[in-house]
Parts: sequence; C-alpha cells; structure tokens
Amino acid sequence: MASIYEILEESAERFGQKPAIIFKEKEISFSQLKADIFALARGLQDKGIKKGTKIALYLPNCPEYVYSYLASFILGAVVIPLDFMLKSDELTSCLSHAEAQLVIALQKTEVDWHEIQKNVPSLKSIIFLGPDFGGLFNHAGFSPSNVLETDPALIMYTSGTTGQPKGILLNYKHLEGSPLAMKHFVDLSDRDVKLCAIPLSHIGGFIYIQNCIIFGISLVLMDRFHPLEFLKDVERYQVTCFHIVPPMYTAILTVKNIDQFNLSSLRWVVVFGAPNSPDILARFHKYCPGAKLLNGWGMTETCPPNTVTPLDNPCIESVGKAAPNCEIHIVDDEDKVLPMGSVGEIVIKGWVVMQEYYKDPEATQLAKRGGWFHTGDLGRFDKDGFLYIVGRKKEMIKVAGQIVYAPEVEAALCKHEAVLEAAVIGVADNMRGEALKAFVVLKDGGILNPLEIKYFVKDHLANFKVPHIIEIRSSLPKNRIGKIDKETLKKEELSSGFPLV
Repeated sequence: MASIYEILEESAERFGQKPAIIFKEKEISFSQLKADIFALARGLQDKGIKKGTKIALYLPNCPEYVYSYLASFILGAVVIPLDFMLKSDELTSCLSHAEAQLVIALQKTEVDWHEIQKNVPSLKSIIFLGPDFGGLFNHAGFSPSNVLETDPALIMYTSGTTGQPKGILLNYKHLEGSPLAMKHFVDLSDRDVKLCAIPLSHIGGFIYIQNCIIFGISLVLMDRFHPLEFLKDVERYQVTCFHIVPPMYTAILTVKNIDQFNLSSLRWVVVFGAPNSPDILARFHKYCPGAKLLNGWGMTETCPPNTVTPLDNPCIESVGKAAPNCEIHIVDDEDKVLPMGSVGEIVIKGWVVMQEYYKDPEATQLAKRGGWFHTGDLGRFDKDGFLYIVGRKKEMIKVAGQIVYAPEVEAALCKHEAVLEAAVIGVADNMRGEALKAFVVLKDGGILNPLEIKYFVKDHLANFKVPHIIEIRSSLPKNRIGKIDKETLKKEELSSGFPLV
C-alpha cells in the first residue's frame, strides 16, 4: 500500500473540491485537507519532530484530530491517541508509560497540563489548539520521512472495560490491515458518505479516517454521539453507511418520532464492538429497510475488522467469516483446536496481530503464546464457517457447576418490549458458588418489576440461567465508545458490600 503522503497526494488529485470532512456544517475538501495536513507536518518538522518522535493527541473529534494523526504519520512519528474523557492522573499515567515527547491538546479547565508536564519527564512540549494550530502551519514544501513497515506507528490504550488499560503497539504495516479488510468485506467507494460518532482515539474511529483518504468517501464527523443529531445527520447528508456499537443502536431507538427521519440513503450499517442483540438490530432495520445489516468483530490488537458478515449473506446473528489477512481458530484451555460447534477461546494469527503490549513482555508473551493471539473472547463456528461470539472469558459464570454466558442472558432480557438494555455479572453465592445479577434499564414509560422480568426470562432460558438478583436502574455506566462498563458495576457491588467472584 502507498504511504500516507502518497495517498493524500492521490486523493487530492482525484477528488479535488469534493468534501473530505464535514464538521458542524463546515466542509473541508480533499485538496484543502492535503494542504492543511502538509502545512502541519512542515510546522511540526520545524519544531524538531522527526521519525520515532512520540506525539500524544488529547482532542475531541474534530478535523484537527485528523490533521494531527496524518501529519504525524508523514513524519514517521509514533502517535498516542488518548481518550478526551481521561483525567489528569490517567493522562499522567499513559503519557509516562508511553514516554510521550509532545502533546497536541484542547485545553480543559479540569486538566492541569503544567502539573502533568512536571510529572512526565519525557514531555517536552504541549501544543494547544488555536487558529492554524497556534500559527504552526507552514505551507513551505517539505520531504516526508522514509518510513519502514516495521517502524512503530501507534500506541493505542485499550478502553479498559476488563481491567487496567494496556498500550497496544502497532507498526506502519499494521495501518494497512483495516483498509484491506474493508475492501474485502464491503464495496466502499467515493460515492459513499460515512457518519462517524466513534471517538477518533479508538481504533473504530481511526478506521473512518482511513476510509476517507483511501476510498475517497466524504466523512461526516460528530464531536460526540448524540442519537437525535445522529439521525438528523443521516438525513441531512444522505449518509450511506456507518459502523457503531450496540448501545448506540439502543440509544437511537429511544428517539421520539424516529419514524419521521428519512434514512433511505443507507446502503449498509455495521454493528461491532460487543455481542449484539439481533432483536435490537431488527427493530432498527424497520426504519431503513433498504439497508443491509452487517455484524463485525475484531480488536485493537488485531487491526479490525477481522470478521464481517458478507453483503450477500448477512447472517446477523454471527459476526461473519475471517478476513483474508488472518486465520481464526477456536481452542480450549490447553490451546487445542476444538471441533465445529464447540465453544472456546477465539485465537487469531497473521501479520495483523499487534507488535506487542508496549513495555509489557510478560503480557505480550501470554497473549501471543504458540504464535496465536489469544483474544479472551469466546466463540464458536457453525458448519458454514460463520463465527459466533458468545462473550468474554471473564463473562463466563459458573452457576452450581453450570456454565452461563452473560451476553446470552442479556439478549434474553432485551427481548422484553419494556427493556431498553441490560448487563449481567457474577456475584458470590453460598449455595451456587456464583449467582447471576442483572442490571436492567427500562424504556421511557416502561413499568416492570424484577419478578415479572424473571418470569419472562424463564420462557427463554433454562432455569439456571435466570438471574437470581435483578436491579432496575435508570442508566448503566458506559465507556467512551458506548460499551457497558461492567468493571464499574463490579466495583459498585464491592463498595456496597456484595462479594464478587
């Protein structure tokens, strides 16, 4: 694949004044995008940024985020995208661990950058957003760095829903993984308009940037996800495709008068990032019957998407088949390959697998043992080779010796017409060893008590899978990309005096 510099040159020549990015009704053409990115690259070069320099990004979704990513890559720098919701202590931890040398940031009153800089010895400079990056743009010509495939490109910190975040090191070859997979799975082209509501600090958001410059799509960029504004943008800009996580679909379905929005421009939409509920997707499909519903799976560590359901056979209950750039198996606890239909851990092999967990050789060796990356996800294959996600290994709960997968219970709970979303965790139980506790959020106007929910679930699941405890809440904690944060729920249980397993 061509370098970022070459891709931007080609896209500006091919698409010229066509909108590359649309942000808050402002359009930035492909020609202007190239000019601004090259100007920023020259400005950063003038500040001494070169191949191998570590540049952290602390920004909300905005065009400047796109500029910062791509200008850094042109120089061969290592980009460290940080979630804009992180607080000072978290920023200090990530920046210290990554040994960041420069930060491009939008100032926030609750973040003390002077204090952070004192506590991060490697951090030499901070650039705050302003017009033309505070005068940093330099439109004089420059030469891009000679970047090798094996050079480090990204250190992405995980969202941390199952524990402490890790720094995932990807090299410049890895940047080719997602575009090649997208080209295989879907028919993206310059006729498409994609709507991005995923944070650009997340691999799912970064994929949108790649789609824009490689396929020539117009990218409608939201600074944050808001379900009503999302629907307005689909209609206003005639959006043809997007990928979001299941809770975002759930939130969109709560919008009053959703049926009044014209979503007929949609060709296909993808759900990714968590086990989905086909019922929720089927409800969404009523409002865009002409669109194909696709399901996908992958991890930051493996340059997603690694599987997507085919356009000509969108079996939405599955996450599809493997991309040609990777191989996927299902294994048991001894890493032996399991037969078709058996549930086990999903392992993946190929050049798309990350280089390492940065500065964590033990975790790297454990995850990549035997030459296969162990995802921690549980799944199974059917006879046609479609992969089904069952849940995370940490979401496997043993109730009186019987194995229960939390996502299966959550899907059953969400079948009730009054239930908006649900989360299930395991809690210690003297009789059963473990018991299921469900947290349930009802739709607006929904009236339901825990006993009614139990009776409903009994019609869909075996008795041992029915939650022992059901707590009705007004909302569930989420991380920045919309996944339900079960670690927070577990911490809340511990602080309330309930033992966990």
